[in-house]
Amino acid sequence: MVEPVGNHYVVARPVYSENLFNEEHEKLRRYHKTFWDHLKVYFRCSSQRVKKIALRLFPIVSWLPAYRFREWILSDIISGINTGLVAVLQGLAFALLVNVPPGYGLYAAFFPVLVYFIFGTSRHISVGPFPVLSLMVGGVVVRLVPDDSAANSTSTNISLIDEERVMVAASVTFLSGVFQLLLGMLQFGFIVIYLSQSLISGFTTAAAIHVVVSQLKFMLQLPVPGFNKPFGIIYTLESVFSQITNTNIADLVTSLIILLIVFVVKEMNDRYKAKLPTPIPIELLVTVLAALISYFFNLEEKFNVAVVGKLEEGFQAPVAPDAGILQKCIGDSISIAIVGFAVAFSVAKVYSIKHDYPIDGNQELIAFGLGNIVGGSFKGFASSTALSRSGVQESTGGKTQIAGIISAVIVLIVILAIGFLLAPLQKSVLASLALGNLKGMLMQFKEVGILWRKDKYDCVIWVATFLAAVFLGLDIGLAAAVAFQLLTVVIRSQIPSCTVLANVGRSNIYRNRKDYTDIYEPEGVKIFRCSSPIFFANIEFFREKLVTAVGFNPLRVLRKRNKALRKIRKMLKNGELQVTPKGLVCMANHTHESDEELDNNSIEELDQPTNMTDLPIQINWGAELPPGITVPRVDIHSIILDFSAVSFLDFSAMRVLQKTLKEFVRLDIDVYIAGAHEGFLEKLERCAFFDEEIKPSMFFLTIHDAVLHILLKKDIASSPKLKLTEEKANSNNYIIIPSNGLRSREVTVRLPSPVAALQP
Repeated sequence: MVEPVGNHYVVARPVYSENLFNEEHEKLRRYHKTFWDHLKVYFRCSSQRVKKIALRLFPIVSWLPAYRFREWILSDIISGINTGLVAVLQGLAFALLVNVPPGYGLYAAFFPVLVYFIFGTSRHISVGPFPVLSLMVGGVVVRLVPDDSAANSTSTNISLIDEERVMVAASVTFLSGVFQLLLGMLQFGFIVIYLSQSLISGFTTAAAIHVVVSQLKFMLQLPVPGFNKPFGIIYTLESVFSQITNTNIADLVTSLIILLIVFVVKEMNDRYKAKLPTPIPIELLVTVLAALISYFFNLEEKFNVAVVGKLEEGFQAPVAPDAGILQKCIGDSISIAIVGFAVAFSVAKVYSIKHDYPIDGNQELIAFGLGNIVGGSFKGFASSTALSRSGVQESTGGKTQIAGIISAVIVLIVILAIGFLLAPLQKSVLASLALGNLKGMLMQFKEVGILWRKDKYDCVIWVATFLAAVFLGLDIGLAAAVAFQLLTVVIRSQIPSCTVLANVGRSNIYRNRKDYTDIYEPEGVKIFRCSSPIFFANIEFFREKLVTAVGFNPLRVLRKRNKALRKIRKMLKNGELQVTPKGLVCMANHTHESDEELDNNSIEELDQPTNMTDLPIQINWGAELPPGITVPRVDIHSIILDFSAVSFLDFSAMRVLQKTLKEFVRLDIDVYIAGAHEGFLEKLERCAFFDEEIKPSMFFLTIHDAVLHILLKKDIASSPKLKLTEEKANSNNYIIIPSNGLRSREVTVRLPSPVAALQP
């Protein structure tokens, strides 16, 4: 019964052990589905299931008929045009990261958008090239078709090398799409949970550093070979600085001016976004201006600047991936698939929460997988979503993926009709535009200080991920970062937080005894909490902490007691001890026997419960013992283990826990387990955890139930801590009112027969 009294409540109920609670409250017998049951449901075929699968595979069927044409079409058109212009420029710029001709970046900005329009579930992300993925694909391209093969080559050879690189990029993209499609079909959308926000942030920041370093050769126009190997970034910087005197000043000045303009205008867009009807399309403006200046001033001939050159008009016929290339880039394709999905899903999730609509992780994998398969077949490279491009699509009023189709139309116009206008554009301009989109990623450095103050483990993961990705490369760095992150989880679970609890506020609340002053600890009772699952890797740590909390090693004390009993039996036999009403009296000087002599006996016998049935007197281990016999003093009579935070207990840990509990029980110490989750007791029973010493009656619903049970069980008549007042409503129920201050009417205790009130 619960009685509200103002902002307090008073609870009156019996003290419940798990057994008593289950006896009084009938538990429903639920059928828990097995793996085969789930498998049958998954492969069951019906008309409703076919319809459900079709709607899930083709989300467009759900949202397109409900499209509010009059309300949304204008916003989607405006958003699509703005996004399309940004997509064109980013496609050209990010193609430089892949080390392929810029025109192929337009294919990566076109085909995946069409596929995502049909299969995607997010309404606001803009699908296309992403700098991190572009750099990862570029690393594979440089490894399989290195730069040094292009040295001192003719234009024909350079063209052949470009074709090889395009084929490598397309094959890697195709294979990563296959992996994404398979993961989606196998319902592995949950895989993104293994990439924490700290890991993604550190990884993308490291990728931004790689992008900056990779674009230096275009900004300075230096022949820097690619180094796709551990510490490749150091070799790249060494190559750049060794040739720094050969810098093309025109390209350097152009890059710095473009960077300055882009950063300033983007900062204005961020600061005044509430007042601006649409962000200033600075990338488009500087691209048009730079192309015009380069064309009219003939910068290519006058200053020998590197330009984009002629873009291929139209589309090329689809090609099958090269099997030889696929065999060499399996690991890279898996990394690209996972990173691409993780970034896209995290951005999509932000917008889905903001605009309140659901997204499906498995369907997103299928959509991006098919997009990369189609894009790779048409010689594009890996796609995901760029944060800046998606921000443009959402902030300019985009409502659905109709805006994505409009943006694809803009890209299509450039591919088919006006691509030649970009031929005089300097590559250094595209490099500067690529760097201009990295502001958000580079600003993530500020997270280090925030994470250090909030969660040092997350901060260490961020730093370790960043350093691994920078120095080992993005592919090896990602694998190392995931391994390190999982290692931190193991370490945290292997070294759990273990605390000794005490009663706070004289109520049913128990907290860490070190954190409060107004505490009460029942005499002879230790309450121990473990805030972690207990398994093979941390069970020894748990045992050590428990031994430290109680202040003695139970196995050592048990062996000492059994050794002492051997000595007592021997002394009684030799007449050196005599039994009197006052206890044992030593009749002669006992010759000391070393522990080594006694240790020749079987250790197993010393670990057994103490047996005093053959002695004429019961030994009181808390009293003074005969000379020459010393046993560590034990000042506690009960231990309560709070398992409310223990989510599981494996079989190996179960064996060690059973052995540890028996050691305490054999010292006549009562052990109780409180707050165990549903099914814990059943699992222990299945594993034969219980026997004559360890019984199910040791389990209680809460810590307070166990404490009140202990207080009642001890000698109530002589206890100064407790008095019982009979409750008139029921002669078999009594309300505990401990004189130590634990609140009255906190809980009732069921007794077998009426008992008069006991005064302290």
